[in-house]
Amino acid sequence: MTIVARPHHAIWPKRLPRQLALPETSLYFNLEVSARRYPDKAAYVFCGQRLSFAQLLAQAEALAGWLQAHGVAKGDRVAVFMQNCPQFVVAVHAVLRADAVVVPVNPMNKADEFVHYITDPGTTVVLTTADLAGIVAEASARLPAAQQLRHIVATRFTDAMPATLAPEEAPSEAILQWLLGDPALPVPAEATRITRWADALAAGHAAGPHTAQPDDLALLPYTSGTTGLPKGCMHTHRTLMHNVMSGGLWGFSTPESVSLGVVPMFHITGFIYGCLGSVAGGNTTVILPRWDRELVGRLIARHQVTHWTCIPTMIIDLFGSPNYASFDLSSLKYLSGGGAAMPQAVAERLQREFNITFAEGYGLTETAAPTHSNLPERAKLQCLGIPVIGTDSRIIDPDTLQELSQGETGEIVSHGPQVFKGYWGHPEATKAAFIQIDGKPFFRTGDLGRMDEEGYFFITDRLKRMINASGFKIWPSEVELMLFKCPLVQEACVIATRDAYRGETVKAVVVLRAEARNTAKPEDIIAWAREHMAAYKVPRIVEFADALPKSGSGKVMWRLLQEKEPAA
Repeated sequence: MTIVARPHHAIWPKRLPRQLALPETSLYFNLEVSARRYPDKAAYVFCGQRLSFAQLLAQAEALAGWLQAHGVAKGDRVAVFMQNCPQFVVAVHAVLRADAVVVPVNPMNKADEFVHYITDPGTTVVLTTADLAGIVAEASARLPAAQQLRHIVATRFTDAMPATLAPEEAPSEAILQWLLGDPALPVPAEATRITRWADALAAGHAAGPHTAQPDDLALLPYTSGTTGLPKGCMHTHRTLMHNVMSGGLWGFSTPESVSLGVVPMFHITGFIYGCLGSVAGGNTTVILPRWDRELVGRLIARHQVTHWTCIPTMIIDLFGSPNYASFDLSSLKYLSGGGAAMPQAVAERLQREFNITFAEGYGLTETAAPTHSNLPERAKLQCLGIPVIGTDSRIIDPDTLQELSQGETGEIVSHGPQVFKGYWGHPEATKAAFIQIDGKPFFRTGDLGRMDEEGYFFITDRLKRMINASGFKIWPSEVELMLFKCPLVQEACVIATRDAYRGETVKAVVVLRAEARNTAKPEDIIAWAREHMAAYKVPRIVEFADALPKSGSGKVMWRLLQEKEPAA
């Protein structure tokens, strides 16, 4: 491919190639290689318990054999519905080993939401944890028999934990009780069977030949859109392989690196770096199932963590600890992240008190995480960075689609080997997501930004209707569709409102049903939402209105409500 000179090429480090020659192998093969190279090395550490690369390979092989013995064929979709734990990584590589497709699902989802992740991708099997198995079983039971899951495989966190936890490895009491809990597995629908994780691994089914090719579908992560329900982003082994391989080069990673796996692995960033990249690089990853700032402070020092990908709110919370001054972060070599802007004051504090530069990055589910990142040796604050290896990004006028000059604000579009192949089952949405520039397809991000004279990109706004709460992307239309199911709600319009900690949070403007207008309170709507949707989507603020503003065609004019919100 011809490389067109771009402004950032003038400051491109000599240590980095402009393009990568990607392996013509599957993602699973990366585990085979690392297990041969470093069989006894810890791939993951969970509550002090080590899982070696050889053990990871053996468990993935055993689970892949079980999946194939129970009907999972090439191209079938298998959902992985878990918090961070070693079993998540085993599950992903088992599905890939079986030549199937991973559907990662946010473990905060409720049964109402999980139904979509069965019906839309045609999921046949779900790999989950015991505390979430009831949600899966309930979602499956709501469907006609022909659409119900065939199997649920449920693990317990204790399957990957030591018999005794060292005090330095122990999370908070609340998290520990959740990890040690032993919930009874539910009675599933007639068409669905539940198998214990340990029984599946011990069944002794040998996996058949691994036949996946680089351009076969490997991952179907879901991202919401401006309308309707979440859509699956089709990623192949090849599109994922690029950021898996380039990420290590960008961040000075070696097999001696130790990373902190606290970003959720169901999310594309955690999936690429915490699940695939660390395996391919032969790194050791210390896993946290949930955020625990005191434990993070201890683990970085205890395991000499060198690499940490996070979201800015984690750093803010870490600074909020009464013990933060005692945290030894001296082993950190590379601290990076995105999902939300890092406040300049916090970034400067990191530099001043810990001599650490936070390298922000930018990407989307459609781009397998980063299209842009700050060079660790030349980072700019509150900046997306420059296009990463092999990536061409431009700023265009969103109306005329013409490329804009440096400093002008327009829509960010990107072309690169990590860009997805389209939305599952949505050809029109796929077509609308791309434009042609210089004979190449560029993905329209829907984000507004500008580029400076050195080729660094800065985000300024969004074209799409989206709420960004601590890096969690929330689409108002999805929350509205859920709220319409509430027996108290006649109509609802969801907008973003400022939040000192989350950056943005969810506000719902609600028109109550007639029978509820004299009795319902905002907290009633919030309580209902907590029972029916993931916690990060729940409206933090509910405001009642007699009516919603509407256009002549009857469409709710959400922009009017959003524009009034900053003044409020």
